[in-house]
Amino acid sequence: MKVKEQLLTLSPYKPGKPIEEVKKEYNLETVVKLASNENPYGCSNRVKEAIYEELNHMALYPDGYSAELRTALAEYLHVKDEQLIFGNGSDEVIQIICRALLSPETNTVMATPTFPQYRHNAVIEGAEIREVPLRNGDHDLSAMLSAIDEQTTVVWVCSPNNPTGTYVKQKDLMEFIKQVPKHTLIVMDEAYYEYAAQGEDFPQTVDLLDEYENLIVLRTFSKAYGLASLRIGYGIANEALLQRIEPAREPFNTSRMAQKAAVEALKDQDFINECKRKNEDGLQQYYAFCEKNGLNYYPSYTNFVLIDFGQPGDEVFQFLLERGYIVRSGNALGFPTSARITIGTKEQNEQIIQLLQEYVSKHKSFA
Repeated sequence: MKVKEQLLTLSPYKPGKPIEEVKKEYNLETVVKLASNENPYGCSNRVKEAIYEELNHMALYPDGYSAELRTALAEYLHVKDEQLIFGNGSDEVIQIICRALLSPETNTVMATPTFPQYRHNAVIEGAEIREVPLRNGDHDLSAMLSAIDEQTTVVWVCSPNNPTGTYVKQKDLMEFIKQVPKHTLIVMDEAYYEYAAQGEDFPQTVDLLDEYENLIVLRTFSKAYGLASLRIGYGIANEALLQRIEPAREPFNTSRMAQKAAVEALKDQDFINECKRKNEDGLQQYYAFCEKNGLNYYPSYTNFVLIDFGQPGDEVFQFLLERGYIVRSGNALGFPTSARITIGTKEQNEQIIQLLQEYVSKHKSFA
């Protein structure tokens, strides 16, 4: 059986080892996962109550239009119901965009390193991929503009960027958007929006949708809202644009439980604000550690931090894994001497920083 040739160039997503497997392999009682940028504080209690009630309706198909969530989110964002599209995580909205707009006759422009699903889905659709290296951890928007031509149907801007945690500033973004041709869709992927909004010049992109019909903003309930396991994300865009790409969305693509949980999560902004505050405190713990040891890092507007240890990222990963902490090696992220660490609770941060201090001190003694 012959599959698309481009699929042969890709590897399926490989999740990290399950916690129970790590416990058994290294004879550990406790393992802490700080690799996937999940919210260490879980989700709102309102969500837990809603999920319990929803267990009574497991035999029923979900609402394919997500009407209750659509209305609640539209009101929260101050947009029209018709300006929303929902996905099984924002990953699926990325897939929908690629399915609708990319083909072997088109190209797509993105930064590198950035969120890998842009490239992954573009490869599947057979599109030409034009990658523009980051500049000091930031998108090089002028170079990305230069890469756009008549066949460019999508340009991706991950802000804050994964894995660096930096964001595109308001002035820079406006200059960029004004110059992108109308035939090119600008995708602003703001998966970490709730954490990033603290930035003074962080652009409020939803306010731009009425003026720029070739703009779509992606967000998710997986990060700050703590609903990663339920897989629900969304896009916000011009109504006419969404009508054109909606046929690429699978029916019933978000579950009843996910829809209901998201509705309740929106109602508890006190929980989100508390998580943001604790996350900022956690970032400061890592910054202090880096500055004490002269380690380079990118100031982050997410719930993770990318630290350059000057040693193989895989080695840092393994050192921590054997001691019960799962992080992400920068080797697979385009930063071979770095590690990306999700911000945990205060206690988790203290414990892993103590281990990192041991690792750094050991390597300093060999220098």
